[in-house]
Amino acid sequence: MRSTITNRGQTVIPAEIRRKFNLSAADRIEWIVEGNQIRVVPVRANPIEAFQGQGAGGAAQRLLKERAKDREKE
Repeated sequence: MRSTITNRGQTVIPAEIRRKFNLSAADRIEWIVEGNQIRVVPVRANPIEAFQGQGAGGAAQRLLKERAKDREKE
């Protein structure tokens, strides 16, 4: 798939990619330069919600508990 870059440096994410990765207006993308290549990675508006369902389970709750402990130490 291809898209065009405007004079202002803007481009459009093709609809097929937006649907496949469930991207919406609230989401952001990160541009990663690796040598002569560019990778575009979606960054969810709510990273905890995006993380849910990944891994062995319960990781989001563990992360939230660890963050609460860190706040208590401050």
